[in-house]
Amino acid sequence: MSEVFDFSGNKDFFPGGSIYPNPKESNLFLSLGPNVDVFFLPSKRSRVNAPYVFSGEKFERKQPSIEVLPDECLFEVFRRLYGRPEKSACACVSKRWLTLLSSIRSDEVCIKEGPKSLEPEEYEAKKTMDCNQKAEMANSKGIKPDLESEDLDIVEDGYLSRCLEGKKATDVRLAAIAVGTGSRGGLGKLSIRGSNARRGVTNFGIKAIAHGCPSLRVLSLWNTSAISDEGLIEIASGCHRLEKLDLFHCNAVTDKALLAIAKNCPNLTSLTIESCPNIGNGSLEAVGHYCSSLKSVTIKNCSLVGDHGIASLFSKAGNVLAKVRLESLNISDVSLAVIGRYGNALTDLALIGLQNVNERGFWIMGNCQGLLNLRSILVTACQGVTDVGLEAVGKGSPNLKRVCLKKCAFLSDNGLVSFVKAAASLEIFQLDECHRITQSGFFGMLINSCGKLKALALANCFGIKDLVFGSHFRALPFSIRSLAVRNCPGFGDGSLSTLAKLCPNLVHLELSTLGGITDEGLLPLVESSEAGLVKVNLSGCVNLTDKVTAAIAKLHGCTLEELNLDGCKCVTDATLFAIAEHCSLLSELDVSKSRITDAGTAALAGADQLCLRILSLSGCNLVSNRGLLSVEKLGQTLMGLNIQHCYGVKSDALDLLAERLWRCDILF
Repeated sequence: MSEVFDFSGNKDFFPGGSIYPNPKESNLFLSLGPNVDVFFLPSKRSRVNAPYVFSGEKFERKQPSIEVLPDECLFEVFRRLYGRPEKSACACVSKRWLTLLSSIRSDEVCIKEGPKSLEPEEYEAKKTMDCNQKAEMANSKGIKPDLESEDLDIVEDGYLSRCLEGKKATDVRLAAIAVGTGSRGGLGKLSIRGSNARRGVTNFGIKAIAHGCPSLRVLSLWNTSAISDEGLIEIASGCHRLEKLDLFHCNAVTDKALLAIAKNCPNLTSLTIESCPNIGNGSLEAVGHYCSSLKSVTIKNCSLVGDHGIASLFSKAGNVLAKVRLESLNISDVSLAVIGRYGNALTDLALIGLQNVNERGFWIMGNCQGLLNLRSILVTACQGVTDVGLEAVGKGSPNLKRVCLKKCAFLSDNGLVSFVKAAASLEIFQLDECHRITQSGFFGMLINSCGKLKALALANCFGIKDLVFGSHFRALPFSIRSLAVRNCPGFGDGSLSTLAKLCPNLVHLELSTLGGITDEGLLPLVESSEAGLVKVNLSGCVNLTDKVTAAIAKLHGCTLEELNLDGCKCVTDATLFAIAEHCSLLSELDVSKSRITDAGTAALAGADQLCLRILSLSGCNLVSNRGLLSVEKLGQTLMGLNIQHCYGVKSDALDLLAERLWRCDILF
């Protein structure tokens, strides 16, 4: 080589000798020739990016870049990355790298084994062989092998949860989640609500989750119109651990996607379908056939779902279905008959807005003797709930404990009493907007419950008219512990005086928006409670005064924990004085829109035994800066304070209080 560098004479490449002071610098070129500056030998393949660039009299060295490689080459590189941190670091380089990494399926990753990498098929074969060898060795020594521990390095727990809403819901974020969560335990729950208007979630983002998150167990999609069968089919093939699927307003999803989920996700236990116009009977039949672990199903406002789908679902999965909610569906009495026949495992049933279901459907459902395990039923806006149909349901459900009936226009007092007699285990009963129910039905239900009823709620029942009953209730064993009456204009003092004889064990009392009750009617009920009131809500009862509210504080101060007097315009500082003196366990107090003043708040703040956590003074215009600043003494325990619409309080006092009560959430 030195002879080449020292060559000179008539056969020189360049007349006059070498062009370099140091002959060894000539290796910058592959070859030189007469009267030629630079050329490459034809036998050499041209480089994509030359490592040297000629500019003027200097040669600049250009760093080679991996970006020149096509996607196919980068894909081969990325699928050989074994560690999750390495993959996350590569995903941060560029959007292109992130896209490539998120497109790699789990079965395409080469598993690192010593100095070489194995294809997935080779790794599985070797792992099986190793497990068999270890099992044989353990058996020979009498040791029980723990083969599941061998997979801890590749199996993710899936305890991470992610929720994307609105503008944050994009494909890029989903790809980043798919790549990044693997090194932190794996993604277990994903919720997507809405979508970015210009760069929203599409099938590409869902595919990234399917490829990178095999540990996914819960998937919820809300208003994602760009996600179709293509994306959910990838979820079915990549996320076999899926246990819960929620689809809300997914217009592009059809039976094809749900069929793939049913076939590939045997662990599916919960399914919710709401306002999906392209999902019908075929998918429900597949879910009932393939998902042997299905426990909960909710179907709402799906026009293609009919009797055939519900019948197929229950006939195939009725022995495992425990919770079912059917709302605004085009089904008839046939579906209710199938539910009554095959709902052996059913514990919770909700039927809402089923306009085509008649009395015959409820009667057959109750008489099929298939609802032996039913414990809770909710029926709303179903014309089939009549006296006969409801009584049949009560007789066919011996373990029924909770019933809620809303907007049942044809239910009368006789049907209500008959149902309570038939339902031997009934403990909680709620009535809402049942206008044919009168005072006779209400108290007849209490009398015929034989003391087993523990909670009773009555709301928006305009058929209630105040009546006074006799005193023959005293000898009956009543065990009601919770009573709630909301917005029933006809409910007055006469009803309260009767309840005072029926509810000696009352603990929770709610009488809200009842303008017809006064101190004379409520005071006997308060005095008759032997167990001691714990929660009392009298909001909107404008005719109550300090006489009854102070009596509640004095008689039940040792047990009272929550007191709501919102809208009681006649309540004054006398109530706060009684609370400060007698209530030692009170944690929540609401005296909004009352007539309390600075003196009452000062007495409340000065009570040593009081440990208030939440206090609401909203709309108390008689409270000024002086009274508000006295609340500072409650700062040791106070966590929430509402002083909205207190027009007697100035802004400087608000700022000072917010500075001193820095641990408390203040609304002003």
